[in-house]
Amino acid sequence: MFGEHHRLEEEFPEFKQKIHQLKLSDPHFARLFGEYVDVDKEIYRIEEEIETPSDGYTEGLKKKRLLLKDQLYALLRQV
Repeated sequence: MFGEHHRLEEEFPEFKQKIHQLKLSDPHFARLFGEYVDVDKEIYRIEEEIETPSDGYTEGLKKKRLLLKDQLYALLRQV
């Protein structure tokens, strides 16, 4: 199974510049962004079968990534 990264800049191309700005100027956004990247990397490793945790663990990570993406999107829309 081939995984793919879900980079925030590709998910929301219209906010590419804002993402860059907020990573530098907003510590809360930067923390959430870093967490999103880490979770996305872990999911990618699982989908590439580099790591093989349980399906429940994987689903939990995917839900966490979606929650983080929703939070980041809300912050992007506020600014």
